[in-house]
Amino acid sequence: MPTLPWRQPADAHTPGAAPTGAEAVVLATRLGLHPARSLPLFLLAALALRRRVLAAEGALGVSLAAELRSGTLWTLSAWRDHAALDAFVRGGPHVDAMRRFRRRTVSPVFISWTLPDTDLPVDWEEARRRVAEAENPPGS
Repeated sequence: MPTLPWRQPADAHTPGAAPTGAEAVVLATRLGLHPARSLPLFLLAALALRRRVLAAEGALGVSLAAELRSGTLWTLSAWRDHAALDAFVRGGPHVDAMRRFRRRTVSPVFISWTLPDTDLPVDWEEARRRVAEAENPPGS
């Protein structure tokens, strides 16, 4: 499974980029694609959005992982606060990508949580566990 490792914004002096112990908002997503052959085109869009995340106000870091056989893309990002995350999600490039791939996305899962920014980067194992728990809550 190809994984692009955690990357922080290039300018560590950008407000919100250097760890301070403040709460960070983490977003993990799992997006299945149908048909799976849509994955290469989706990966190109995801790479463009990754570059935008790294330039976005309040972004603390991002990582992507793809499961080529199943046509699944995972994203993991961290943000200074919910406002920064919401601004990115509602921004033109992200909205355009969502519209473009909406009909090809199967069973998307979005999960967010907070943690001290000194605990970044988030481990993929932790993100996958949280996504699995969101899909199958204890006692369900």
